[in-house]
Amino acid sequence: MQKEIVFNVEVLNSLLTYSLNNHPYEGILLLRGKVGKDKVEVENVTIPPMSVRGIAFSSFPLHMLPLDSSIIGTAHSHPSGFLEPSLDDLHHFYGIIMVIIRYPYRSVEDVGVFDREGRKLSFTVKK
Repeated sequence: MQKEIVFNVEVLNSLLTYSLNNHPYEGILLLRGKVGKDKVEVENVTIPPMSVRGIAFSSFPLHMLPLDSSIIGTAHSHPSGFLEPSLDDLHHFYGIIMVIIRYPYRSVEDVGVFDREGRKLSFTVKK
């Protein structure tokens, strides 16, 4: 059974805006939130320390992350417009969810949430 995944509307807007501002480079962010028995709440985003962005990649050194149990996953943009994780994305999966934001970064339709196996997960946005 999939846990309910909930994004605060400000977080969703931050993901879209950050992706648009970094285009044509990929942007990468850490997702902060709470994980409960039946629910995952994404409450905040932050830029990972020493992150690197390029035309077809984004990354950060895992060993530079602070010990922070509120980090529940990552988000990164796909300037190509493709809304599926690549094999490289799955090999660098961190946390319990991965969010991909695709070009043109306009709405919730441009956001996908995935599990460790690359399966697309449903999510809701709360105001």
